[in-house]
Amino acid sequence: MRHARRESGQLDDQDSDSVLSVRNVKKQIGGKPIIKDITFEVRAGEIFGFLGPNGAGKTTTIRMLVDLIKPTSGEIMICGEDISRHPEAAMRHVGCIVENPEAYPYLTGWENLEHFARMQSGVDHARIREVAAIVGLDARIHDKVKTYSLGMRQRLGIAQALLGRPKLLILDEPTNGLDPKGIKELREFVRMLANQGMSLFISSHLLSEIQLMCDRVAIISQGKVLAVGTVDELIHGSDNYVVWQFEQQEAGRRLLAGESDVVLVLEQEHRIDESLLAGMREGLITAMNPERISSLVEKAVLAGIGIVSVHSIAPTLEQLFLRMTEGESIG
Repeated sequence: MRHARRESGQLDDQDSDSVLSVRNVKKQIGGKPIIKDITFEVRAGEIFGFLGPNGAGKTTTIRMLVDLIKPTSGEIMICGEDISRHPEAAMRHVGCIVENPEAYPYLTGWENLEHFARMQSGVDHARIREVAAIVGLDARIHDKVKTYSLGMRQRLGIAQALLGRPKLLILDEPTNGLDPKGIKELREFVRMLANQGMSLFISSHLLSEIQLMCDRVAIISQGKVLAVGTVDELIHGSDNYVVWQFEQQEAGRRLLAGESDVVLVLEQEHRIDESLLAGMREGLITAMNPERISSLVEKAVLAGIGIVSVHSIAPTLEQLFLRMTEGESIG
């Protein structure tokens, strides 16, 4: 991971490579606060994930980022341009797909791109050929869109967003409806764009995909950003689960319960993927620092408590997300 963690609401002064800067943004609709105070930045060549439960404010935030609605207060800067003061200059740097990309099904992919190219200056046939190749549609670009798969339509939408050579690409739930192969292809494509220097802002509820795809993540809940950091850093700050299986289970339970830095977790309270617990149904689940395992194994041996197995299960972004948002549904 390339970027150092920043605590929620804090940006340093060294943001010269910031493509998108959101500072203390608030939004009220009908007198009701929807976005209470959000701050984050997206840097050049970075894939930035935006996660939150239903009603957290993700869609409202994206609408402000693309100037569909105005913030009540705060500042949104895109490539150094204030979107409130100079919206046209700021939006020249942005490509965006919000929800499902729209295309005319009875036109070819090429004709669709020609249509959208007319709305932008400096986009010629050479650029259309270029973006079709970038998204891997060059072999099918002259076929009618009604013959395209969902994944191909998604790529056509991205090609449309790339026509104006944006520095920031905003994708809202880009994996919706895609099969596993399509999701994998999208992930590889997004990484390719980032490696070429483009910044990507991705809103998604597929936490496992965000964990695989993104460099940094912002977690938003109830209109506030709770944390910003690389996936590894956010997860590293959360306790690992360790599953213990003893020959004398009750004696093992007493030993673990006597350790102040070890928390015994009830089966209905943990957030471990059930597939990871296969074969460990009789195990005792603890939340703890895995560096303590060796000393606890030594204690158990000295106490004559036989150990069958010890499994350390690293936390996932989903576990962190659910803990931070207190189990709110995602979407």
